[in-house]
Amino acid sequence: MNESLLRELVPAVIGVLVRRGADFAAAEDAVQDALVEAVRGWQDDPPRDPKGWLVTVAWRKFLDAVRADTSRRRREELVEAEPMPGPGEAVDDTLQLYFLCAHPSLTPASAVALTLRAVGGLTTRQIAQAYLVPEATMAQRISRAKRTVSGVRFDQPGDVATVLRVLYLVFNEGYSGDVDLAAEAIRLTRQLAAKTNHEEVAGLLALMLLHHARRPARTGPDGRLVPLAEQDRSLWNTQLIIEGVETLQSALARDRLGEFQAQAAIAALHADARTAEETDWVQIVEWYDELVRLTDSPVARLNRAVAVGEADGPRAGLAALADLDPTLPRYAAVAAYLHERDGDPVTAARLYAQAARSAPNIPERDHLTRQAARLNAQLRS
Repeated sequence: MNESLLRELVPAVIGVLVRRGADFAAAEDAVQDALVEAVRGWQDDPPRDPKGWLVTVAWRKFLDAVRADTSRRRREELVEAEPMPGPGEAVDDTLQLYFLCAHPSLTPASAVALTLRAVGGLTTRQIAQAYLVPEATMAQRISRAKRTVSGVRFDQPGDVATVLRVLYLVFNEGYSGDVDLAAEAIRLTRQLAAKTNHEEVAGLLALMLLHHARRPARTGPDGRLVPLAEQDRSLWNTQLIIEGVETLQSALARDRLGEFQAQAAIAALHADARTAEETDWVQIVEWYDELVRLTDSPVARLNRAVAVGEADGPRAGLAALADLDPTLPRYAAVAAYLHERDGDPVTAARLYAQAARSAPNIPERDHLTRQAARLNAQLRS
């Protein structure tokens, strides 16, 4: 297989799909899926017309994605934009699809990736960003998962833990990304909570509700991102906060702590503070310690560094940050914030600009760019 030929053909194939009516991002995603099949199949049987083969397969991938997206959007039309408090309605086919895609024949990571792609409607790029892996790696993982389940009967549903992971990632993408899936994730998690008496289901539901309660204050009238410390807390949805706290308390009372309960406890402490200055950062650090113990997640360690910086001062936060990989997403943004608080605007401005270049979405990029510009203007004056 000639990999250089494949690379040369990619722009032309994307162009064909765009001329047929696909938008550029969808065409790019479909071509990526087609390339995975090419890498797998061309070794033994290369086609006579490589470009024609790629166009045919990529167009089929695009149509499959459109059908999946159309089905998802029909389901979302049944959901109001703001999830209302209270138990979920009767379980529908969507939640069942989540369980079926979490098939026992798949590893949890592959099951999550396949479900996000096939049912959640996320692109390969979005899933790769959530998992902190290259897009090509995720495309191969999804392709392998599809091959694994292609010959099995979907009569063995997966476990709750895998479905929770999918719902968590769908909510996160809906909360901060390009596709609004947060309300749908809350709806399905309500259904799951009504169906099973699982403390981590309750923990995830509480986490979603508490984060979603802050959503009206996360952006200004001009669309600008508003950091948590600067948000107008009167805009927070107190109904969702009350429900989230009550749901969390019920879960914690079972004395079987899990990562979603720990995250929800951190969110509850933020929600409990009437002003940013009243935030109980010492308790938040303690909950991050629990979260790190449960998951050893680099993202949890990164967020813990911020909390340590607030509780014990920016020098302590920078010391906590020093143990982490600088290539971790949002590492530069956290370092910039802590350096600014430590009285080093030169380093902070450089790091804000660096963070902006790798920001995962436009509002975050613009916010970081403004932070860098603000400090640079202060340094010039």
